[in-house]
This record gives sequence, structure tokens and C-alpha cells, in this order.
Amino acid sequence: MDEPRKHQISLRGASTKEITRDALLEKVAQEREFRNYARRASASALFIQRVWRRYKVAKMVALQLQEEWETLVNHNAEDPNQRYRLYAKCFRILLESLNSTDSNKNFCSLATGTLEERRIWSFQARKLISLCFFILAEFNKSHAGGRDIVVLTSLGMRLVVFLTDLKGWKCITDANSQDADIAVRDLVWFMGSGKSSIYMSIRRYINTLDVSFSSQINSSLQTDDKFLIAASAITLALRPFHVTNFDVSGPGMLDVHNAAEQYCVFLLTIPWLVQRLPAILIPALKHKCILSPCFQTVLILKAKILTEMSEIHYSSEVIPSVGWALANIVCLTTEAGNDSVDLGSFNQGLDCASYVHVVITLAENLLGWIENVGWVRKEKQDVQIDVSVEPIDRSLCETETTHGSLKMSYIDLLRPVCQQWHLTNLLAIMKTDSYTHGAETTPPNNIEHLGKFELLDIAYLYSYMLRIFSVLNPTLGSLPVLNMLSFTPGFLVNLWGALEGILFPGNGHVAENNHLCISKNSKKEKDAVFVKKQKGANKDGVNMWVNVLNKVTGKSQAGVDLTDGHPGTSLVDEDSCDVWDIEHLRCGPQGISKDLTCLLHLFCSTYSHLLLILDDIEFYEKQVPFTLEQQRRIASMLNTLVYNGLSHSIGQQNRPLMDSAIRCLHLMYERDCRHQFCPPVLWLSPAQKNRPPISVAARTHEILSANIRTDDALTIPCVDSVITTTPHVFPFEERVEMFREFIKMDKASRKMAGEVAGPGSRSIEIVVRRGHIVEDGFQQLNSLGPRLRSSIHVSFVSECGLPEAGLDYGGLSKEFLTDISKAAFSPEYGLFSQTSTSDRLLIPNASARYIENGIQMIEFLGRVVGKALYEGILLDYSFSHVFVQKLLGRYSFLDELSTLDPELYRNLMYVKHYDGDVKELSLDFTVTEESFGKRHVIELKPGGKDVSVTAENKMQYVHEIADYKLNRQIFPFSNAFYRGLTDLISPSWLKLFNASEFNQLLSGGNHDIDVDDLKHNTRYTGGFSEGAERLKYFGRLLENLNQRNPTFTIHKVACDVPIWATIGGQDVERLPSASTCYNTLKLPTYKRSSTLRAKLLYAISSNAGFELS
Repeated sequence: MDEPRKHQISLRGASTKEITRDALLEKVAQEREFRNYARRASASALFIQRVWRRYKVAKMVALQLQEEWETLVNHNAEDPNQRYRLYAKCFRILLESLNSTDSNKNFCSLATGTLEERRIWSFQARKLISLCFFILAEFNKSHAGGRDIVVLTSLGMRLVVFLTDLKGWKCITDANSQDADIAVRDLVWFMGSGKSSIYMSIRRYINTLDVSFSSQINSSLQTDDKFLIAASAITLALRPFHVTNFDVSGPGMLDVHNAAEQYCVFLLTIPWLVQRLPAILIPALKHKCILSPCFQTVLILKAKILTEMSEIHYSSEVIPSVGWALANIVCLTTEAGNDSVDLGSFNQGLDCASYVHVVITLAENLLGWIENVGWVRKEKQDVQIDVSVEPIDRSLCETETTHGSLKMSYIDLLRPVCQQWHLTNLLAIMKTDSYTHGAETTPPNNIEHLGKFELLDIAYLYSYMLRIFSVLNPTLGSLPVLNMLSFTPGFLVNLWGALEGILFPGNGHVAENNHLCISKNSKKEKDAVFVKKQKGANKDGVNMWVNVLNKVTGKSQAGVDLTDGHPGTSLVDEDSCDVWDIEHLRCGPQGISKDLTCLLHLFCSTYSHLLLILDDIEFYEKQVPFTLEQQRRIASMLNTLVYNGLSHSIGQQNRPLMDSAIRCLHLMYERDCRHQFCPPVLWLSPAQKNRPPISVAARTHEILSANIRTDDALTIPCVDSVITTTPHVFPFEERVEMFREFIKMDKASRKMAGEVAGPGSRSIEIVVRRGHIVEDGFQQLNSLGPRLRSSIHVSFVSECGLPEAGLDYGGLSKEFLTDISKAAFSPEYGLFSQTSTSDRLLIPNASARYIENGIQMIEFLGRVVGKALYEGILLDYSFSHVFVQKLLGRYSFLDELSTLDPELYRNLMYVKHYDGDVKELSLDFTVTEESFGKRHVIELKPGGKDVSVTAENKMQYVHEIADYKLNRQIFPFSNAFYRGLTDLISPSWLKLFNASEFNQLLSGGNHDIDVDDLKHNTRYTGGFSEGAERLKYFGRLLENLNQRNPTFTIHKVACDVPIWATIGGQDVERLPSASTCYNTLKLPTYKRSSTLRAKLLYAISSNAGFELS
């Protein structure tokens, strides 16, 4: 057989052509596969048919149910309560389904079913959550539904709580627990992602709650339901924070910062959030797992969150959203039992560093909002301060009464910041060496500054709080914060230690602990800029002030020479001035870093407040809180800062620092004037090289006072503020020249106005009896007011009733002013008395109010003193420091009582430092006055006679007594005297001098007569010569009189020509006489020196007019 044939197979009945085995097997396999395919196709067709029939039936049922639902809803469209009941019935059906253990009946069983079922369940669950929160958001609008809407909202919140809580699912088994867990976390992620808008809905609901939660209770049912709604809403708001520790991977991973961002933007900005919610819910909001992510999110996404907060608007823009966020965070992070400084604490486990940084961020943004809307309260601090904040916007002032209570309520939320425990706890945490941030609080991007907590951070916090309280606290301003800062042990010392290390490098007493100093790396770079800026600051100082005057007057600099009057030689050593001229501050506030500005503002504000109550014993003897050497450095710092700040343009951002620095500087300077602790060169040092010339300063002051608006003062160097705020940078002699320049310009302006047309014109003629000089002067001159600036011509009537033979060319009016002041200021007259101090200075007599026309007489004496100052006539009297302080527009404090009544001051200091039981002293809040034999009991406060002085209120008693003696008691007299004085002398002119300098300007000071200078300026006639023997004896007699008889004075009249004198005469029987109008002394040629002495003493002591000559 052939080889191919033996592999072939023959089939019976087949054709002659045979088939191979392989082909047969292949053919059989194909037929088998075809039959299998046919069976699968049949099965698929049957499955499709079943699915289609199921879909068709379900569709029909769904359409039928939808039609029935729409019919039912439309039928009850006019009855909202019925509609609410239908919704509530659906929610109840779902809740019953969730409570079922039968997987076929439990709605949540779909979450663990097939992929398609899980997808459908997720979609439906999200829709349900959105619906429930939509109902919550519309709760207030639907509140007319009453009980039905409350029940519906309550059921909706319960439904969402069940859906997002795995413990509430009844259909979970070990096999599907992981799928259920993923499904729940997916829903929580949905709520925290912002797509559900749950935080906005919760915000809208909480805003409908009253601040007092109990005020909305109408029935027990509503109370329970409303509590359930609030509790459910807060639970759902916090739920995204509690799944952060879950190890979720994939695209559904929860972004905690997204939830925290919405929580901060929508919930923390709710006004009175803590006060609106039930107290039992507040601990959940205070937990560290909630606050820490919020703090980190605010610091990481600061710009975004602040922008979103600014887009939330209220019907009343009294407090912006960022302000409410600040207040709510303070409330949520603190546990303050009451107002006690010892009770209170931060939440357990709180990240205090992040808390401080968040408060700084929000407070800074709030202050920015206040400045942008122009809403800064203009406060009248001290009348000597010319640098003030911008006024309130008119539109906001119109509703100030309504907003006042809102501000008070808002400030009350920030009360923990004003309590001492708040600051002491922060300082203690800062000092703890082991203080670090836990790993659980470290932000994902590990921002560098979150890990630092320094004194500078605390300084920023309280610096901003001072500014916020000063604007938003309508009654007390920043006083609560200042009280706490001033009396916190060691805080002010630590603050100065940080400043001293910066401003006095290598010389200052740096703080003992390194953490008390600023360790910013950028500080060195910022401070390096100071040196560069100040190098050119002092060049061409005179030209700078000339340019200022030219800019104001509109004149060009060419051809204008204003350098006359600038001191040619310095009155002090320039090297000693440089010691007190601080290099870092030579460019003013605009030349220093933001960090240093914050430290300076907080220090100046706090120390100026402490200086008000710091007595001289503590300041000079105990030297607390600073040594005198440190006090001198503080004074030099303030002096340099204020002068250079006023010499340059002051931006709005520097106003708080300048205001506080000026207040502190004035208190330091006034204390130094009363009891010197600084060298005089210290006060002169900042302006030693670049202070303006006298003529420029005087003219610029007058022009700026008349023409410059408040806004313009920010664009040019404010020489007017330099003169009125820091006049002490000019030597006293220059200020006297400036004062005379002001009067000279005033006389020139009056002459241009026609008030002074020529010699003798518009003069005031008066006739005065020498025995009634006060009464006649008061009757004829008191009604003139400012017209008293004109010249007066006086005619005297002797005590015999005869007119005196004298013509007034200046001498008689001068004599009238000196005599009337001598009579009226005499203690025997009753208007003024003398202090109990050794210098016996004048002070208004408290009994003057009982004298007829006593107040009007004191006002008239103010005009007399003003006339003397205006004409340059010296009066031989000096006033008490306290009284002059009132004339200069300054308030007096406790320590100035030592210059008025040293015995009372010592007694008050005894009470202040008394260690025993103060009740043993039997004191009350009254003071006793005696006048004309009658005793008057005056209460220091309402009901003061019934209030005993105790250890708790002894400080109040001490300051009440001091305030009464220094301010309230003499206020009507000083006010009257001030009115008269300022009729002739501008108040701004008076501010050039302190109290002692004012007395020196008025009386010439306690300086002896310079006989040698008198001889040098004397011209001799009538046969006398400078070397005559009798004139030599007359000179020795003057020197002897000057030493033995302090009442002996030589008057000098200011005039435009050099002062001259003539000595002459022949009649030895005549008494020496003088023509005061011409500065002439007529001295007869006595033969014996004893006769000369006797005649001269008799003429001086007689105090007579022309009849004795």
C-alpha cells in the first residue's frame, strides 16, 4: 500500500474520496463550538428579555409613583405644613430602612453590593445629604411652618448623621465592613470637599439662633428638636476632622485643609458663635483636633482664607467677618472662669504658638479693614499732642449710638486677652526650654515660622489688641489691656531688654534669657538699612526747613535768606549730644523695621500708662521697674524717635507708634522737669545738627497753623508739630526768641489789619487810684478782652486824691502792671495763696469762689499776666507747677502733688504703701475744706462718705484725693485764668515752655542783677563819668542791695533801640528818682555815701509816684 493511503480513513456510505483524521477532528470541534455558541446565544437572549422586562416594569412603576407623588404634592401646594409632613414621612421611611437588619430592606445595603449598586447608592446618598442641608439652610425662611418645619429639619439631620456614621448601620457584616467603611468615608469626604455646601447651610441655620439659646424655647418638643438640630449640625461640621487619622488612599482621600478652610470661613465668622450654641456643644468645638487643623490651615492658606472672609457681608458692617473670627477663636481657646487675673487657662493640649500666630494674622487684617474704611476713632488724648488719628467716617458716626452696644458686646468677647493669666501663661510657655510642636500639629508643608514662639510674637499680639480696643471700645478704649500689661510682673522689663539689645548694641543690658530677644535673621539686614538712611539725613538741615517754608508759601528759594537767627555757636558739646542721639532712630518710624515698630509701640503704650501711677519713691529711690540709667536711655530713645518722626512725613501706619511715643515722652520730660534725672543735653541732642532756624520755625509755625490741612501734614515735614510737641529740643534762650518772634509777627499782622495805625493811636486811656489799683484796673480793662493787646496809657491818682504829674510813654503802664499784680497776687487779697513748699509759689485760693466776682477777677488777672508777657514786662511772681500745668493744657497726676502740698503727698504715700489693715486708719472717700471759718465736706465720688477705704480700694482713694487737689479743685480758677491769658497769648506759644520755664519767662528767674552788665550799658551825663568815685560806691551799693534785699529790682522795657541809662542831677535835698519810660535814673550828687544809701533805700521802700521826686 502506498504511504499516503495508510493515514486515510474510509467512511461507510461516503464517497470514494476519503478524509484524513486531522481534518475529521477539526470538523468535529467546529461543530461542537457552533452548538455551544447557539446555546449561549439562546441564554443571552433570555437574559436580555428578562432584564428588559424588569426595566420596563420598574420604569412603569417609577413613572406611576412619580405621577402619584407629584399629584400628592401639587394637591397640598397651598399648605406648606402638609408638604413638610410628606417630606418628613419620606425621611421616616428612610430612617426605618436604616434601622432594619434585613439587607433587602436596608437602604445602606446597596453600599456593599455590586459595583453598580454602590455607584447608585453613592449618588443617591449625596443627593439626600444635599437635600437635608438645603432644608437646614431654608429653616429660617420656612419658620412660619412652626412645628412641622422643626420636625422635618430634625429628621433630615438625623438621616445625615446615620448615613455618615458607620456605627449606625445595621446591615454590616465582617465580610462587607471594609466596603461600608469606604462608603462612609466617601460621604464624609463629600461633605468636607465643599460640593455639599454644608458649612454654608450650617452657618445660615446658626445665624437664626438667638445669642441666648434659651430665649427661643417655646415648648419642650421644640426645645428637644432644636437642640437635636444644633447638635446634629455641629456633629456633621466636625465629622470631617475626625477621619483625618484614617489611612485613606486613592482619589477619595480626605483633604483636611479643605474642610478646615470652610469651617474657618463659614463657621468661625458667625457673630457670637459660642453664645448662640448650647453650652454642652462648646467643648467639642474647643478640642485640639478641631482647632489645630484650623490654625494650620489659616497660616498655610492665609491669603485665600482672608479673601474669602472679606467676601462675606452683613447688613451692618460694624464688625467684619475677620473680626468675628478673631473673637470666636479667643473664646474657643480660653477657659476663663471670671474676671480674676489668677483664674483662667488655655484649652488642654492647645498649640499656643499657632494660636498666637493666628490671632496676629486676623488682628492685622481687622486693623487693615478699619484703616481702609477710614473708621478710626479720633480720641482727645492730651491737648499737647498734635499727632492724631484720622476722624471717623460720617456715615459710620450717624449710627454710633446703635453701634455702641454692638462694639461693647464684641469687646466683651475679647476679655480673656485683657486678663493677666493670658499673658503670664504665654510668657511661661515661651520660657519653657522644652516647648516644641508635636508631630500631629506639624503642617504638611512645615512652614518655618510655625515652629517659633518668641517675645516678638507676644508683642505683636498685644500691640494689635491695643489698637483694636482703642477703636472698638467706646468707653474705656485700650485701658483694660494697658492695666493688665502694666501690672504683669517682668513683662515691661523683658520688653525693654529686647529693645535695649537692638538700640544700644554692646552697651545695653540685654535680657538674661536668649529667648527674650529677637532672633529674626532678617533683623540684621533691616537694621543695616538704618545706617545707610541716616547718613544723608542730617545734611543741609537748615535748607530742608527753608524748603518746607517755601513749599507752604509758594515762594522759590532763590533770593530768600532765612538763616539769620540760627545759633551760630552750639550751646552744648556736640560729642555729648551724639551719645543720646540713637543711630537706629535718626530716620524716624519710617526708617525702622516692622518688628521694631511693634516692640516700640507696645513698650511706649504700656510704659506711658505705668508712668501715670508710678510715684517718685518708686521712680527715684526704689528705681522700679528701671534704674535711672535705663530711664535716661528710654528718654533718649523717645526723644530721638519723636523728633525725627515729626521732622519727616508721617504715614498712617506710623500714627499709633507716634501717638504712644509722644505720650510717653511728655510724661518722662515732665517728670524730669519736676525732679531732674536726665542731663539737659539729652533733650537737645536730636535737633543739635539740623533743627530749623528760629525765624524759619516761627514763620512756618504760623503759616502751617493757618493754612495746612490735616491731610497735608502727612506729606511734608511737620515743623509745627516739632515746635508744639517737642519744643524742648530748642534751648530755652532760642524758645524765648521764638516767643518774641511770634509776638512781633502778631503785632505786624495787627498793624496790617489796621488795629495799630501809628504811635498813640487806638490806645486805651485809664485813670487808676493807687489805693484801689486792682478794683480800678478790673473795672476799666476787664471787658476789653483781646483788645488789651493795644497800648494803654495810665494816669495815676495819688493816695491823697491828686493826679500825679507823669506822662505815660511806657513806664507808667509798666508800673501799673507790676503794681496791680503785686496787689492782686498777694495772699492777703484772697484770690491766690502760697504753697506750703519752701519756694512759696502762687496757687488759686479755693475760697476765691466765695469772693464777689472772684472768678471774674482771676480771669482778669490772666489778662494782666498775658499783657505783661505780650509787652515783655517782668513780674516778680511765680506760679505753682500744678497751676502752670493747667495753663499749658496738661493734666496733673499723683506725683505732682509733692510740689503743691508735700505733707499731703507723704500721707498719701503712707496709705499707698501701708502693709496693715487700712480700715484701721478710719478713712473714707471725702475731703474737708475750710473757708471763712466754715468746714465743707466734699465727696470724692457719689456716696463717698459711706465708703470706707480698704486694702482693695486704697489705690483708688489715693488717686481720687490727688485728682481732686490737682485738677478738680482748681479747675474753675485755672480755666478762668486760662481764658484771660489766651485772650492775648496764643496757647501754641505757651506750649513752647514747661512749668518752670513759664515762670522764668514771666519773672526772669531767680537771677541776681548783673551790676557789671548794668555799668557796661550805662551812658553818663550831667558831669558824671564812669570812673567817678560816687558811681563806684553806687555800684557797690547796688551789689550790696542785690544780696541783702531780694525785693530790689530794676525794670527793663523792651524796645527797638539799645537800652540806655543816664545818671545826673545836682540837688542834694532831692530823693533819687527815675524816668522809667526812658530808662533814666536821676541821682543827686550827695556828699556822703551814707546819705546816698539812706536816700536810695527810702525811695525804693516808699513805693510812691512822682510826688516824692
